[in-house]
Amino acid sequence: MFDGKMKALTFSYDDGVTQDIRLAELFHKYGLKATFNLNSEYLGTDGRLLREGVQVSHKKVLPADVRHVYEGHEIAGHTLTHPRLPELADDAEVIRQVEQDRLKLSELAGYEVVGFAYPCGGVNHDARVERLIAEQTGVRYARTIESSHSFDLQVDLIKFQPTVYHHREFNEMLRLGEKFLSLTPDKPQIFYVWGHAYEFDIRDDWARFEEFCQMMSGRNDIFYGTNREVLLTGGGQED
Repeated sequence: MFDGKMKALTFSYDDGVTQDIRLAELFHKYGLKATFNLNSEYLGTDGRLLREGVQVSHKKVLPADVRHVYEGHEIAGHTLTHPRLPELADDAEVIRQVEQDRLKLSELAGYEVVGFAYPCGGVNHDARVERLIAEQTGVRYARTIESSHSFDLQVDLIKFQPTVYHHREFNEMLRLGEKFLSLTPDKPQIFYVWGHAYEFDIRDDWARFEEFCQMMSGRNDIFYGTNREVLLTGGGQED
């Protein structure tokens, strides 16, 4: 159980973009918690992305601001420079990308970082990469990008599947949210939402997402935690 509750809600957002500042404040407003997955070598850099015909900012949080911006949430790894790990032929480079990022972020965070999210779309993890991360790094859970559309607990936390991708499956996220609220389960259930904060700028979905946060908040039968709190502590594993 999760602090005595059968249901847990957690969020995960990638890339360490400055839109995380607004998102973290939104989560604070509604008593929700998230994990933010950062590329340590890109912190403080500027950039823009073209998404759905719209130019959006991809500017990264400054290293000096990391601890303050993500206070009350969790900082996790996303590799040093966001490569597609299965395409790195050198095992040592896979390990370096993951472990050096984890160590740098641990220094910035002021605590040991143990979470990770695989970078890039498409096939962004495979058995070799998973084995290297599990055996050669300090990572204890790693999130994929494949939606499970399920609330059930998962055994293999090195290829953990989120429930839903907020941006590409917004309506499905709302449907699953309503379903999750109505559950009275007899076994632990996790609702895990992930995405990128810059995606809220594409169609100005901030207000719509805030409605979702408000809908999901303030329930005495739901544990609101970071990925680490839900997967490693509340999920019954020793932290």
